[in-house]
Amino acid sequence: MPTPSIEPQRLYRQIAEQLRQLMASGEFAVGSRLPAERDLATQLGVSRPSVREALIALEVEGMIEVRTGSGIYVQSTTRPKRSVSSRATDTPAQWGPLEVMSARILVESEVAALAANNAQKKDLQAIRAALQKMALEAAQDEVPRWGDEAFHEAIAKACGNSVLLDTVQRFWLARNGPLFERLSDYFEHPESWQAAIAEHQAVLHAIEAHDATAARKAMQKHLKQAHKRYSASWRRAPAR
Repeated sequence: MPTPSIEPQRLYRQIAEQLRQLMASGEFAVGSRLPAERDLATQLGVSRPSVREALIALEVEGMIEVRTGSGIYVQSTTRPKRSVSSRATDTPAQWGPLEVMSARILVESEVAALAANNAQKKDLQAIRAALQKMALEAAQDEVPRWGDEAFHEAIAKACGNSVLLDTVQRFWLARNGPLFERLSDYFEHPESWQAAIAEHQAVLHAIEAHDATAARKAMQKHLKQAHKRYSASWRRAPAR
């Protein structure tokens, strides 16, 4: 198929637009199955995470359907009037989920190290309370999103840098956006929640010990594992 290459530095929006054009031109008809994510990445000359973000955007718009265990199918070739990836204003809710996770690995690892150095008693209490809330939500078979957010925000507050706190809060604006929510529908489940809680516990222990090196490593490990979970094969996602 004719697929002009896309510059690697471009975001998922340009990839989504390229796929829309291919669908509109008849390259991919309604009901047809798209090539595998890996093959699309190769043909378009971009990374698989960027392709995944583009596919999620197209699914949110109703143009494709992801059928776990089967493939990705075209549902419509008509561009929506207000598509996720064509809005002029770039907001955190429109940031690519996997790109956000990559940024969080860099930023929040250092935030955790600073928190280990600077955390006061009230900060530690807030971090513990957030982890308890996360565990309670999971025990009630709820997505532990609010406890998760509270945990990371409490660590950011403990780091003592208001700019870093604002940055982490913006990450969570993205986390609560439609792209992240749809990706979470596929790759978050009780087993992943328990893994995340255990990873959070390791971060807490390091901060409680005021061990900056251990806190940095624990947060980095947690966020890398989270990125890995969101990057898993579609075939490993639970059937919907």
